[in-house]
Amino acid sequence: MTHSPSPRRVLVSGASRGLGRAVAQAFAEGSDKVAVHYGSRADEARLTLDSLAGSGHVLVGGDLADPAGAAAVVDAAAEALGGVDVLVNNAAVNIRHPPAETPYEEWVAVWQQHVAVNLLATANLSHLVARRMIDQGRGGRIVNIGSRGAFRGEPDHPAYGATKAAVHALGQSLAVSLAPYGIAVASVAPGFFSTERVSPRLDGAEGDAIRAQSPFGRVATPQEIAAAVVWLASPAAEWASGTILDLNGASHLRT
Repeated sequence: MTHSPSPRRVLVSGASRGLGRAVAQAFAEGSDKVAVHYGSRADEARLTLDSLAGSGHVLVGGDLADPAGAAAVVDAAAEALGGVDVLVNNAAVNIRHPPAETPYEEWVAVWQQHVAVNLLATANLSHLVARRMIDQGRGGRIVNIGSRGAFRGEPDHPAYGATKAAVHALGQSLAVSLAPYGIAVASVAPGFFSTERVSPRLDGAEGDAIRAQSPFGRVATPQEIAAAVVWLASPAAEWASGTILDLNGASHLRT
């Protein structure tokens, strides 16, 4: 699968495992060069890197919750790849904090962590990469990983739902402001999909209930979500800029 005449330079945040790994693999299969970002899971990120087809890929570690850390990640990725043509904002935290059960001090800390990683890091990476894309003069693509929870609510993870809704709104604002530079920005809003992190839930008693959320009677694979990300980052998807693409197997229908 070839996306463009020449390999593009792709930065995927939070690519040490799960969806980030699947996204990195999907771009590499299309002959693109990928910067695999990780926060603390260096060993798992190395496994991602080793799994990528082709050559020229690179590992980039850094704390995205720190604005200076985000800048260092973009600098390192751009230096190693020779620039950045595609940014996938995948890095996120999702910590359970139901309001009726969570002490106030913990509530405040969890909200601050969600805002710092899910929203501010996404905004900062987008700004840093967009400025590089403008200077490169080749246009580019930014794809944000949002969530179905931004629309249907996340009662046990309210900060996650709220920050993902903000990520969707950020993407739409950027789509308008960056279009004159040939930069298209879109978001995906996945429902439940299988990863190493959630596999105990799918194997446990609640697995059937989770699968029953979709009339297809299953959850998505990371590869299905990654395929949509790759398409949104393709030259053919420029007219999808500003969209929020639901990927939830008809488990939640927006009006």
